[in-house]
Amino acid sequence: MKKRIGLLTIGVMFSVAALAQHGPGGHAAGPPHEVGGGHANIPAHGPSRVRTERPAEENRHFDDRAGHPNAPHVHGGKEWVGHNTGRADVHYHLDHPWEHGHFTGGFGPRHVWRLVGGGPSRFWFGGFYFGVAPYDFGFCNDWMWDSDEIVIYDDPDHIGWYLAYNVRLGTYVHVTYMGR
Repeated sequence: MKKRIGLLTIGVMFSVAALAQHGPGGHAAGPPHEVGGGHANIPAHGPSRVRTERPAEENRHFDDRAGHPNAPHVHGGKEWVGHNTGRADVHYHLDHPWEHGHFTGGFGPRHVWRLVGGGPSRFWFGGFYFGVAPYDFGFCNDWMWDSDEIVIYDDPDHIGWYLAYNVRLGTYVHVTYMGR
């Protein structure tokens, strides 16, 4: 009987150790420069302001490394891939920025929000409503609008926009606040 309990205990210990090495969805956790991976890779802050203006390409590609998504994403919680066009990017121009006011729910990794409904044109969490920039619609096709966790950051370059970072995927899109 003691041998069985001992073997069972050892089996459980190995199972727990194996599971701890995997991220969300059972995928092996990659090196720190990888994309996604859950709460461990949430960026501490948003991207820095772009200092040089450069025109946005119509057919942008973001799959900068093998296995990375073809969407704006963050490497290891630090490098914001795809946030590089600056203030003159016409795709993020709003005629009436802050039309519905400013988001006051909290920014950054201490404020993780669970999506509870909607889709790219209008989604919500915690009584706050947002919409994804039409130019970014294709970059959030794999978001789960009724359960994904996101973090909101200020966009330092595009007036009237925020950045919504998807914790599960490690990708982000430009969003505008639509009120409560």
